[in-house]
This record gives sequence, structure tokens and C-alpha cells, in this order.
Amino acid sequence: MKYLLRAITREEHLAFVAGQSSVSHLQIPSWGEVKSDWRSASLGWFDERGRLVGAGLVLLRALPKVRRYLAYLPEGPVIDWDSEDLDGWLGPMIAYLRDLGAFTVRMGPPVVARRWDAATVRGAVADPEVRWLREAPPSAENPAARELAERLHGLGWRPVTAEGEDSAAVNQPRYVFQVPFGDRPLREVQAGYSPEWRRNAKKAWRAGVEVVRGGYEDLAAFHRLYAEAAERDGLIPRPLSYFQRMWIALRNEHPDRMRLYFSRFEGEDQAAALMLAVGEHVWHAYGAAPHTRTDVCPDHALQWRMMSDAHEMGATLYDLRGITGSVAGDEQHLALLRHRLGTGGEAVEYLGEWDFPLSKVLHKALDLYIAHRGA
Repeated sequence: MKYLLRAITREEHLAFVAGQSSVSHLQIPSWGEVKSDWRSASLGWFDERGRLVGAGLVLLRALPKVRRYLAYLPEGPVIDWDSEDLDGWLGPMIAYLRDLGAFTVRMGPPVVARRWDAATVRGAVADPEVRWLREAPPSAENPAARELAERLHGLGWRPVTAEGEDSAAVNQPRYVFQVPFGDRPLREVQAGYSPEWRRNAKKAWRAGVEVVRGGYEDLAAFHRLYAEAAERDGLIPRPLSYFQRMWIALRNEHPDRMRLYFSRFEGEDQAAALMLAVGEHVWHAYGAAPHTRTDVCPDHALQWRMMSDAHEMGATLYDLRGITGSVAGDEQHLALLRHRLGTGGEAVEYLGEWDFPLSKVLHKALDLYIAHRGA
């Protein structure tokens, strides 16, 4: 069947999200307010009985001097990706967005393709013959994801990046690192931390490292740490106004949608991070640890507190966000990966992002524009 697709209200969208166990924070109405340089709209899929059965946040951005849009649904939409009639879901979306003036539709199906447990990733990092995560045998594989990729190809969709590649530009990460809580008690989750990770956390506590929550007025202090870390890593930081806008938009939507944490030692902020939450899914986002106080391990104390709080909030999944598909390369990347491995989590590969070009000429212009920006 073909579903009826139309714009929905913020209230309709939020009611749908509230009925789901996990929806990306990039697929909630408030994220459209965060991305103020994009237009945004909430879309809803309705069945023959008029029930809202799917939803998505679409972001619209025009190419310079062209009144046509890239229509982007990051980590969405939230529909039945197992449906045998995939065109019944995606066809109305393409038609609707074409009428809005889209020249390309880009989406990121929230479908897991493969997982690698911590032991497997450690083994891959230690093996000089393995350079890419995809070269290591997965701990779990989802056959439905490969079938979905084949059906998307058949409908005219094209992957933004090849299998195993890292995403760039506006894309969301294909590979992430997650700690599945499930319904396990907190002590069982913590028992999965590596011995070294637990020792470092205890070292932080013995040294007197304190982890505290901050408010809107503390975002400037967070941003100083974040900007220092970005400069160290050769990245361009987002402005403070971006995080202030995020705080207002997300917390106006739900008071626990966003939290700010600091790790302090002897009165000085050593590390900080933002926590985002939608339903049972919690993300560690925008970590900022510019200092190298390995003697007191402030980041271990920070993560321990944030994971404990996430569990208390009812999370079933703690998401540390993007990693690259590489298990080799520079030591900075490997140090970050080893730190995450200490949580006892797993590397996860999603299906990646997909494009449906509605204008081949303008789609090519988008590729050239992104390449020119160096994004």
C-alpha cells in the first residue's frame, strides 16, 4: 500500500516520538530549531485508517543562487524499514519533497548492518594485517540490512559513501560506538568495563576529581574546553551560539533532552561533555577534553558518571557517537578508540546514508560545492 504523507504539527510529531523506544535526536522537531541555517519540516505517514505510523524531520538547504533544495533526513525517517513494500513508504516522500523543490533527497536509514564486540575490535587493532573494521569478522550481522540495501538500489537510491568508507560533509557517521544497557542492572553494566578502565576511574576518585552538572550559564566554560580540543585536533569548532541554541531548543521540548557535565580537579575544569536523550537512547555528544591529565584520568570519571546517570534515566543504549571505519592510523585516533573500548561496548555499522537525485545536474553541483567547501 502507499501511505498518505503530509506535513504534521510539532505536537503530532512529538506524540509519535513518545511512542517509540528509540528515535535519533536528529529526528525530533527541536533539531530543526538547532539547525537554524536550514529550513525544516515534520513529515508524517498515515495508513488507510488515518493513523500516524511513521514520521521524519526533513532539513532543507538551497544551493547558492538556486531556489532548489537538498532535502535531508539525518538518521531517519522513522518508518517500517522491514516492510516488503518499501516504495509504498519512500515513494510518497520523494513526491512530496520534489513538489517542495528538492533536487536531491538524502536519508540515513537507522538500520544496523553489523556489530563488533570489544574483544574483536581489540584484536583487530592489535593485528598489523587489519586496517579496516570491515576486515574483522563481525560479532553479529543483520541479513535484512543487506537486503534493504539491494532494494534501495532497485528503487533508484544510491549510497553516499561506499561500504567501509567514512562519511564527510553533512553526513552522519556510518560507524559508531555504543554500550548496550538493555535491561541489565547498573552493576552488571559496570562489570563489563575493562580492568584498566576501572582502575583509571578509581584513580580519578582517589585524586579528588569531581564530576558536576552545569546549566545554560556554564556553556561558555564548556565551549572554551571544546574549542581548545578542536584546535588541538585540527578541527573547526562550532560557535558558542550553536550550543546555546541547542540548549534552549532541546530543553524547551523536554527538560532532560540535554545535560551538561564537567570533570573538575583542584577547582579547574579538565573535561566536559553534553548528554542528549530521546526515549531509551542516550548520546554522549560533543566531548571536550583538551588537557592531558592522565595522572588523574578526568575523562574516565566523567564517562562513569554520565553512564550511571543515563542508566538511572532508563536508557537501554548509551551511544558514544562516531568512530572511523579504520582500526589503524594515527595514535590519537587509536587512543580514543581504546578509551571507548574500555566501556565494554561495541562498534556498530549502520546502513549509511543514501541519495535519490531528482536533478542529476544539480546533484552534481552539490558534490562540487561540498568538495569546494572542503567539508
